[in-house]
Amino acid sequence: MSEETFPGPIKVTLPVAKEWEKRYDEDTEVEDREKKVKSFLIPRESLELVLKLDTTAVRAYLGINEKNEKTLLFVGAQYDPKTKQYYDVYGPPPGVDECEGDPIPLVYDGTRPSPPY
Repeated sequence: MSEETFPGPIKVTLPVAKEWEKRYDEDTEVEDREKKVKSFLIPRESLELVLKLDTTAVRAYLGINEKNEKTLLFVGAQYDPKTKQYYDVYGPPPGVDECEGDPIPLVYDGTRPSPPY
C-alpha cells in the first residue's frame, strides 16, 4: 500500500481482527533492524471512531493483517467495578445507522507500520 492510499480500511469486523491477533500471537519470526516496526502511523479517523464509543479507555491490540503487515486494532475499554477489570467495547456506537443489518462488531484499524510508511 502506498502513502497516497493512506489510511485504507478503518473498520474491521471482530472475526477478522481476531484472526489478525492470532497471526501475531503465532508469529515466531525474529525481526532484524530493517524489518522491525518502531512506530505506527495512525489515521485520525480511527481514533475519532473509537473515542465515539464514549468509554473510559482505549485498548490497542497487535495484529498481522492479510498483507502480512503488523497493525494496531483499536477498541474501547470500560472498567467494571464488580470484576475490577476492563472489558472491550466494540463499535459502531449506539444510534449509528451504518450498522443496521450488520450485527458483526467492529474494531478500528487503518494503521500502517513504520518503517516502511
